[in-house]
Amino acid sequence: MIEAQEVSNPDLKERHGISLDGQNRLSLNKLKLVDSRKQGRAYAHILTDAGWAYLARELRARTLPMPRKGAGSAVHRALLAWLPGFLERTDQPLADVFQPYDGSVPGSSEAASTDSPAASPAPSASVPASVNVETRIRLAYAELAAKPGAWVSLAKIRPLLGDTERAEVDDTLRRMNRMPDVRVVPEENQKTLTPADREAAVVIGDQDKHFLAIGA
Repeated sequence: MIEAQEVSNPDLKERHGISLDGQNRLSLNKLKLVDSRKQGRAYAHILTDAGWAYLARELRARTLPMPRKGAGSAVHRALLAWLPGFLERTDQPLADVFQPYDGSVPGSSEAASTDSPAASPAPSASVPASVNVETRIRLAYAELAAKPGAWVSLAKIRPLLGDTERAEVDDTLRRMNRMPDVRVVPEENQKTLTPADREAAVVIGDQDKHFLAIGA
């Protein structure tokens, strides 16, 4: 789902630690949820329209299994728990949330023409550049937070958002702050703030906010 394009078994293994082989592949092909084809010595797979529709139904019904173990399980749980509400609020198809990433960086052609292009921080491997800004913020939070509802500094979250425009992130944080599961607050003891904390703050109302919490 998160790839949103055809992906080979070697790429699945490298990026996500899984592959689609044997009976699992045959079952999904028979149900017409996934199309598979031989690509060299390996199989490549892509979600069908029926596959996208099935995932959307399962997400809305909250019947998809939640991963319990592994380094990325917190990210996966956060995404699966949040997506149903997002789909209901925005009334958009699941396939529109995830789009293929072509590897390009916005503005790269302009940057290449300058003598000293500014380097953009690389996006976290756990936060694909193809998903929208709110999803990327939530995934970055889940990657950093010890548990749902824990406070995480925006100075730690912003580097995980890769090349996303600062203004776009700030606007999204302001919008998210109005959601029932999100809190964005200032540091009470301003003397403890580092230059990085001050730089990463988002202005909401007339106040700099430095910490984000999502969930219970």
